[in-house]
Amino acid sequence: MKIEYYHDSKYGNGAAVAEEFKHQMAAKGASVNIHAVKDSDAKQLPPADLYVFSSPARLGSPTSSVTSFLEELDLPEGTKYAIFTTESAPAPDKKTGKVPTDEELSKRQRVIARMNSILQGKGLSKVAEGKVHVIGIKGPLEEGWKKKVAAFADSISGQ
Repeated sequence: MKIEYYHDSKYGNGAAVAEEFKHQMAAKGASVNIHAVKDSDAKQLPPADLYVFSSPARLGSPTSSVTSFLEELDLPEGTKYAIFTTESAPAPDKKTGKVPTDEELSKRQRVIARMNSILQGKGLSKVAEGKVHVIGIKGPLEEGWKKKVAAFADSISGQ
């Protein structure tokens, strides 16, 4: 399986996740090429069996670089894709100390939903999605993040 992985990474967390994904997929016999969206032309992507798109969360949305990249994509309808994001870890409410539920978080974190909306609007076909949490703004990545990347790789290798 040939995979092209496109990411945005300001503090290196997304790049670390991409490298771990490449390592995990190599163990499964797949080749992964990693690209930064800022250095890539969305209209001229190399052929692949699967494209993975990754963005950190910025104010609950994908970065403007990733959004622009996805909007400019020129891939055939039915092309397979996956999304793997880096998002802020849920923090307890300062007044109540309660950690937000997944439902409450989904109202604030729209990264995956926004990316899916753009890609599915182009007729692309989603095969997997996932996320790794980042502690603080710059990191580090959450404890056990490599296991999340491994689970994401497993969900793709079955495609």
